[in-house]
Amino acid sequence: MSPLFKNHNFVHYWVGQIASSFAFQMLSVGVGWQMYELTNSPLALGLVGLAQFLPQLLLTLVVGHVADRYNRRLICVCTRLSMALTVGILAFGNISDTISAQMIYFCAAMLGVARAFEMPANQAILPNLVPSDMLSRVMSAIASAREICVIAGPALGGLIYLLGPTTLYLASMSCFLIACGIMFFLHYNFSVKGKTPINLEHLLGGFSFIRGNKVILGSISLDMFAVLLGGATALLPIVAKDILHTGPWGLGLLRCAPALGALLMSIYLARRPLEHSVGKIMFAAVAVFGVATILFGLSESLLLSMFSLVLLGASDMISVVIRSTLVQLETPDEMRGRVSAANSIFIGSSNQLGEFESGVTAAWFGVVPAIVIGGVGTIAIVGIWMYLFPHLVQRNKLEEAND
Repeated sequence: MSPLFKNHNFVHYWVGQIASSFAFQMLSVGVGWQMYELTNSPLALGLVGLAQFLPQLLLTLVVGHVADRYNRRLICVCTRLSMALTVGILAFGNISDTISAQMIYFCAAMLGVARAFEMPANQAILPNLVPSDMLSRVMSAIASAREICVIAGPALGGLIYLLGPTTLYLASMSCFLIACGIMFFLHYNFSVKGKTPINLEHLLGGFSFIRGNKVILGSISLDMFAVLLGGATALLPIVAKDILHTGPWGLGLLRCAPALGALLMSIYLARRPLEHSVGKIMFAAVAVFGVATILFGLSESLLLSMFSLVLLGASDMISVVIRSTLVQLETPDEMRGRVSAANSIFIGSSNQLGEFESGVTAAWFGVVPAIVIGGVGTIAIVGIWMYLFPHLVQRNKLEEAND
C-alpha cells in the first residue's frame, strides 16, 4: 500500500472529496437537464452557471478571512450540510410539483455561496493533514479522484435521472451528507496564531501576498493566461459537428478526452512525483498545452483530435499539480485561506473568460483560426513569463527553504 493511503486523515479527506465531487457532478446533470425542460432556453442554462459563479466572486475577501480565522474542518462540514439541504429543496420541489426556474436559480445561488466558503477552507486544510514532502503526491491523488468524478459522475447522473429528477437529487443529497459526515470525523487540530484586526488590508492579504511572492504570482498567472487563451474546449460542439462531422457520441468522446489525459497523468504523478527542475517542467507542460491546442485546431480527424485533447489534459494536469503544490508550500498556514480564495477566483475567472474569448475570436476569425491563435498565444505567454519570472524557471524542487 502507498504510504499516502496509510495516512488515515488523508484517506478520510480523499473519500470525502470523492463523495462531494460525485454529488456535484450528478447534480449538474440534473439541474441542467431539468432547467432546459422547464424553459427550453440556452440562456437559462448560462444563467444557472452565472448564479453559482457570482457569489464566489462577490464573497472572495470574506471567505478567505473566514478560512484563516475559523476551524476549517467545521467550515467544510457546515458548507456540505448546507449543500445537502439545498439539494433537498430541489427534491422537495419535484415531490410537491412546485419546481420552477426561479427555484433552481435560487438553489444554484445558494450552492454558489456554500462552495465559495468551502473551497478555500477545503484547500487550506490539506497541508495540516499530511507532511509537506507528501503534498505533491496528495495533489496528484486528489486530482485523480476529481477526474474520475468528472468522467463517471455525469454518466451516473444521467442514468439516475432516468428514474426521475427526484431520485437524482436525493442521490446527490446523500453523497453530500456522506461527505459531510466523513469531514466531521476528520482529526484536525485547529489553532489561530494571533488575532489580527479585521480591516481592508487584512481582507486583501491574499492578493497582497500573491503579488509579493514571485513564485506564486508567476505560477498562478501563467496558468490563468494559458487557460484564458487556450480555451478550445468551449468550441467542442462546433468542432464535432462542422469540422469532424460526427454526432453527439463523437462530442461525448471529445469531452471525455481531456479528463482521460488528466486522469492518466495524475495517476503517474501520484506514483512518480516530480523531484527536480519543477519550474522548467511546468513551463514545458504549458508549452505542450499550447502545441496540443494548435494540433487540435488543425485536426480534421476524430482520432487525432482525441489524441490532442488527451495530450492537452495531461499537460494541463502537470501544470495544475505543480502550481497547486507551490501555492500550498509557499503560503504560511495563517494565510492559506485568503490565498486559496484569491487563487480560486483567478482560475475560475480564467475558465469563464476563456470560454468567452474563444467564442469571440471564433465569431471574428472562424473556429479553426480561433483555436490556433489561442495555442500560439499560449506558447507566446510561456516565453514572456520565462523572461518575467526567471526565479520560477530556476525552481528545482517543490519544497525549497528560503526561496
